[in-house]
Amino acid sequence: MPAPELRLLRTGDEAVLEAFLASHAETSMFLRANARSAGLLDSGEPMQATYVAAVEAGRITNVAAHCWNGIVLVQAPSQAAAVAREAVRRSGRSVTGFSGPWDQVVAARGALGLATARTAKDSRDELYVLDLARLVIPQALATGAVHCRHPEAAELDLLVEWRVQFSIEALGATDDAELRRASRADVLLQHTRGADWVLLSGTMPVSYSVFNAMLPDTVQIGGVWTPPEHRGRGYARSVVAGSLLAARKQGVQRAVLFADPGNAMARAAYLAIGFRIVGDYGLVLLARGTAP
Repeated sequence: MPAPELRLLRTGDEAVLEAFLASHAETSMFLRANARSAGLLDSGEPMQATYVAAVEAGRITNVAAHCWNGIVLVQAPSQAAAVAREAVRRSGRSVTGFSGPWDQVVAARGALGLATARTAKDSRDELYVLDLARLVIPQALATGAVHCRHPEAAELDLLVEWRVQFSIEALGATDDAELRRASRADVLLQHTRGADWVLLSGTMPVSYSVFNAMLPDTVQIGGVWTPPEHRGRGYARSVVAGSLLAARKQGVQRAVLFADPGNAMARAAYLAIGFRIVGDYGLVLLARGTAP
């Protein structure tokens, strides 16, 4: 069999890319949402990436995207190594991590010579899916004891601090000036996108989450954070459920997320509101300064 053609995707390739990714919808949210919101050209702006696809008989069969932030995204069932290498070669930027189906992440990482590189996060996460018609509303949210809304401008400084703490605890980050700069940029980006949610008990913010990828029919949950002093009260499940209630009213039908299997509290929260585990998902974040 001849080797598939590796091709840089450009403006005009959106439809053929979406046709391929839609057949792997649950593990392609970042790729689909980023391509939809930022297009296929790459000038290094947020959400942009260099996309390389393996093409056979005019159809995409594998794809990798090297994103503005250095993350390599893969949806490449048979050619992860090849498309990842080519995407990184084409982008010319450093690699900071990998995201996608676990076996594909392993293949891409090995192909780039980073199989034994130091990591801040190296996790084979569990992949969760929920049909929003089956969303279970936590009692505190149903009775109005807590409520969920988009953050207000005056709350963003607090959310930046929460993002810093989330990155340290969940992603293995180091608390320094670069982390705080990146955390502020991330919080402001999600707020600008209207993708951020805060849960309030009375007037006090107690939990936070974002939609880190959004499509008209599906959202992906990420960055869920409850400060330690507010844990054990069901706030995480309420902020996620509250955000999904709002999304359902806008026509969203499905939600996905991935989470570390070692986080028993997170697993209990997601299962309690109706999510089910359907597979795995890889998230690798390289230690800062690891890759050239």
